[in-house]
Amino acid sequence: MAKAQMNAVEMLKSDHRKVEELFEKYEKARSSKASIAKKICMELIVHTMLEEELFYPACREANVDDDKLNEAAVEHDGAKVLIAELEHGAADDDYYDAKVKVLSEEIKHHVKEEEKRDGVFAQAKSKGVDLDVLGEQMTRRKQEILSEIDQDSLPIPATRTMRVAALERGRPV
Repeated sequence: MAKAQMNAVEMLKSDHRKVEELFEKYEKARSSKASIAKKICMELIVHTMLEEELFYPACREANVDDDKLNEAAVEHDGAKVLIAELEHGAADDDYYDAKVKVLSEEIKHHVKEEEKRDGVFAQAKSKGVDLDVLGEQMTRRKQEILSEIDQDSLPIPATRTMRVAALERGRPV
């Protein structure tokens, strides 16, 4: 018998659990830390793309709280900056472990906000977002993204709310 399709929230929560497990694995690892960090980055890149391309727009259309969605977008961008740092760094860099730790803490906060009783997930459900149809769309998109990603050279996701180029030039944002 075929496995039942996950709805959008179930899919996103499943992604959250997978990333939490990877962060735990990274913390316990004595070796292969770079490969675990790369898996974390890949999972987060795909997850943020799904949320930003499909889930959040559906939430905005259903009038889910704009402030919560805006906060989520800024949290994504903070994570993207650290992902870019990790992707351009090496596991023996001075701040590599610290960057993974801060990324983990940022993601824990983001997950808590999305999953809480009045969070984006609960609001999406209460505002009538068709989570089953959205889950199907997200499953298809995830398969597309995964088929396009080069495992050895992950794409660096573009920030939407931060001007990282200004930071690179040493200018205040």
